[in-house]
Amino acid sequence: MSDPHFIIFANEKGGTGKSTTAVHTAIALAASGHRVAALDLDARQRTMARYLENRDATMRRLDKELPQARFEVLDDHTGEGLGAALERLTEDVDVIVVDTPGRDDPVSRAAILKADTLVTPMNDSFVDLDLIGQVHPENYKITKPSFYAELIWNSRTERAKNTGRSVDWVVLRNRLQHVDSHNLRRVGAALDELARRVGFRVIPGLGERVIYRELFPKGLTLLDFEHLGEVGIGHITARQELREMIAGLGIPEPGASVPEPVAAAG
Repeated sequence: MSDPHFIIFANEKGGTGKSTTAVHTAIALAASGHRVAALDLDARQRTMARYLENRDATMRRLDKELPQARFEVLDDHTGEGLGAALERLTEDVDVIVVDTPGRDDPVSRAAILKADTLVTPMNDSFVDLDLIGQVHPENYKITKPSFYAELIWNSRTERAKNTGRSVDWVVLRNRLQHVDSHNLRRVGAALDELARRVGFRVIPGLGERVIYRELFPKGLTLLDFEHLGEVGIGHITARQELREMIAGLGIPEPGASVPEPVAAAG
């Protein structure tokens, strides 16, 4: 049996929709036939775990099975605790989704080293862009990658040396505004420049909509249309965004063969 595909959601800034995106990714993959496990590294906020607990409660209330991920919260916040949790979750799964806290700590760094796909959600603003790259105040050109980008670069290099495999780093432009502006174009141009320099892909994420906050108490997602009650055009548009985001992540189909190892960086 092949090893599971690890998707690590990591961003040191809060408010980027990281946990919401992680939950929707886990459920969307489960709905498409993947066997999914989820690990919440933030034992204080437990946003992803609470969402999935609410989903379990809804299934009991409806007496109906919905696509779901097996999940747990990392209470033992050590490297040994992380290793033990991942070992428990690895059995009989195709994908493990890990939601890291919005801060830098040793356990988050250890989780990043496990990533096959590393996902960094960000809002369309220079405040969020500053996490991965600094820009010139007048021409908005990238002046240098940030500490976080260097951290990810070093983690990817270490993984390549240790395992001979590469990491697909994906930056999600989450909560996109639907009205174009000079600022959005400047952020997009800076992201494209930084992507070439640092080595990540940029794909559209999830839009800013009240619907995501409303879904949390029931643990439902935009894929659970039959249980959402009245569905409007906004729901349909948001569901299409979700499907496009999942397609953009490019997660291997269940049972797909693992790519050949790449040569480690010299």
